[in-house]
Amino acid sequence: MKIAQIVCAYPPYAGGIGSSAYKLYELLKNDYEIINFSPQNTKTWLKKGHGAVLFSLLRDLKKFDLIYLHYPFFGTAEIIWLFKIIHPQTRLIIHYHMDVKNSSFLNKLLSVPSRLIRNSLLNKAEIIVSASLDYIKHSEIKKFYQRFPEKFREVPFFIDTDKFKPQELDLPSQNRIIAKTKDLIKQVNRLFIKRDKFDLIFIGGLDKAHYFKGVPVLLEALSLILEHRWRLNIIGSGDKEDDYKNLAKSLGLEKNVNFLGKLSEPDLIKTLQKSDALVLPSINNNEAFGIVLIEALACGIPVIASDLPGVRKVFTNKKEGLLVKAGSQDDLKEKIEFLINNEKIRIEMGKMARILAEKKYSPKNSKEIYENLFNK
Repeated sequence: MKIAQIVCAYPPYAGGIGSSAYKLYELLKNDYEIINFSPQNTKTWLKKGHGAVLFSLLRDLKKFDLIYLHYPFFGTAEIIWLFKIIHPQTRLIIHYHMDVKNSSFLNKLLSVPSRLIRNSLLNKAEIIVSASLDYIKHSEIKKFYQRFPEKFREVPFFIDTDKFKPQELDLPSQNRIIAKTKDLIKQVNRLFIKRDKFDLIFIGGLDKAHYFKGVPVLLEALSLILEHRWRLNIIGSGDKEDDYKNLAKSLGLEKNVNFLGKLSEPDLIKTLQKSDALVLPSINNNEAFGIVLIEALACGIPVIASDLPGVRKVFTNKKEGLLVKAGSQDDLKEKIEFLINNEKIRIEMGKMARILAEKKYSPKNSKEIYENLFNK
């Protein structure tokens, strides 16, 4: 089967949609002939942010059995809609990632054509995939879902749990007992010796497109913790990075906040493994899932995330992590302090996090689901 995967951004650009497209390609490339189309490798017209018009798809897609469109993709979603009118026999599966809340007038204007044909485009798809039906039920297409629930399939994102794993699982088996003994000694010492700084990690784009990640909320919340017993490692880069550095400095946090830039996957995993918790303080529904959450869960560390549709279903509150009110500095501060002050609970959450990742977010589970969808 020949599959055209169409996405608005693709690695090395950092972002959840592109990352999910890359992982899907890697998961299925040995079983299907998959060709990726994105602004990075296709001739574009009127490119703006993550939007672009890929006119050449009207010609190129004739050779494919199945189109897998990652939505939103303003400019090209309209091309797929037009292609399906001309070639209704070609199968179409749409992966609906998220609503788009445009902040500028220009972006709102550019998104109008896509919004006008959205329901018609969804109608032309045989299946609509979403990482969380909870998100869909609260999204801009909730009325469409209510009318055609049979079109939708929940397919959670996945993570390579053989790569993303707790630090002790990276050791040869004969060394794991030694590692566990050392860990036990550390835990006993912490009962009598003042603990080192609590290591928080944030992973996300630091550009205008990812304004919704909530970095200012996180920094403001940390500034409310009187004793700076914490350290924050921010992983990511973008055109807002200097603004966030200046904010950290103005809040007197520069000694506790490290901007590490974009890391390679091995370095990212090592940083996750050494962290005490990951925080995802997103402020609105532009955050639909949070792949970084399952990366952290797989590494055996608890998470703190905003109580948003989709995000709140990634883990169970108070079991593998904690939910916070979106945009609330005070609530975020309280949840961070809770994990700082309750190490036993945090360690237990980390153990449960790994169990959840292996059970729900392994590649094997997702591969079976996609094979059933594609081979229908």
